[in-house]
Amino acid sequence: MTITHTRWWVPRLGREMSINRYGERGLVFLGFPAQEGDHRNLESFGLIPSIAHFIESGKVQFFTLDSYDSESWTSQSLPPPERGSRHEAFVEYVISEVVPFIRQQTGEPIFTTGVSMGAYHAANFLFRFPHYFAGTVALSGVYELSEFLGSYSDEIVYFNSPLWYLPNLTDEYYLQELRKKTIILCVGQGNWEEPMLTQTRRMADILAQKNIPAWVDIWGQDVHHDWPWWKVQMDYFLSKLTQ
Repeated sequence: MTITHTRWWVPRLGREMSINRYGERGLVFLGFPAQEGDHRNLESFGLIPSIAHFIESGKVQFFTLDSYDSESWTSQSLPPPERGSRHEAFVEYVISEVVPFIRQQTGEPIFTTGVSMGAYHAANFLFRFPHYFAGTVALSGVYELSEFLGSYSDEIVYFNSPLWYLPNLTDEYYLQELRKKTIILCVGQGNWEEPMLTQTRRMADILAQKNIPAWVDIWGQDVHHDWPWWKVQMDYFLSKLTQ
């Protein structure tokens, strides 16, 4: 498998950010790491090796980036308002730097994907910016931020919580864009899958109410919030997307 590493200084974030590219052909995925992970996270925990056959056969290629969680939503020291502003700086980095970089490299539509906190980012980027992305494969994600912020809310928190902003979305431009996308939300019912399970079910209801097609796949009670199952799930959904 061809692996290419790129990094550059990001002034808005105050540090270098890295991206790994796995493969050179096929469907393009932007992979967000699990909570506070880096650009090697999906590889280090075995997810990239588990789908290597798709990459090596030229069916898919993955771009994986560093998270900014510990300096935004999951920070233990910053007050919630500052966490939100930091997250928005990360959003600007992804939209204004990462997306153009991937487009320049591939010229292909971009799918987002991730597990756990990475699934939150993957889904949130698609729902906020549907004109930039082709779809999402989100595994065991949360879709609002109370796990990290408690009862705190403000405008930035609202617009980064799909469970909050999607029910109030009436702009037909955004709705029509979302109806064109490939949306896959998956979660298990086993250990450590709450609140992800409850929130995924709520997302299913909201998307149905908005007539946004989505494949919401709820796996069994033996399916836990852990890497072994995410590997199985990613392999399964890639097999469907590359048929």
